[in-house]
Amino acid sequence: MDNYSGRLRVRSCGVLIEEGKILLVELKSPVTKKWTWLPPGGAVKFGETIEEALIREFREETGLDISVLKRLKVNEVIKTPIHAIEFYHLVKRVGGELTLGSDPELSKEKQIIRDIGFFTHKELEKIRTAPDFLIKEMKAFL
Repeated sequence: MDNYSGRLRVRSCGVLIEEGKILLVELKSPVTKKWTWLPPGGAVKFGETIEEALIREFREETGLDISVLKRLKVNEVIKTPIHAIEFYHLVKRVGGELTLGSDPELSKEKQIIRDIGFFTHKELEKIRTAPDFLIKEMKAFL
C-alpha cells in the first residue's frame, strides 16, 4: 500500500444511485487496513480534471460509463501516513456493464478491490463503509 502513503493524494469519487440503492466497491482500506465498502473512485492524474479522473476510475473499477452530474462534498482524510483530499460527485450511468474491475496503480498480485454491489440505506448500516459521512448524508439520496 506504499502507493498511497507519505504524499498528498487528490481523489475523485462517484455516488451512483439506482432504484434506491448506492453502488459501492469493497476494498482493503489503506487507512484502516480493513475490508471496507466505499464509492468507486481514485487518484486524479496530473493534467486530468476531477471529472475526467472520475469517469476513468469508475470505468476501471466498475465497467460502467458515467456522466458527472454535480459535486456533493469535499472530504479530507489525514491519518498518518495517509493524506487525501476527496471530491464526491453524484453520477449517472450512461453505458457499460457492471463488472468488478481493478486498481491499475497496483500489480495483479497486490489488488485491494474484491467485490462490488448496490446497497439500500438499511443495508449500509450493517456493513463497514467509508467515508464516515456516507451513511448519514446518503440517506437523503436513497
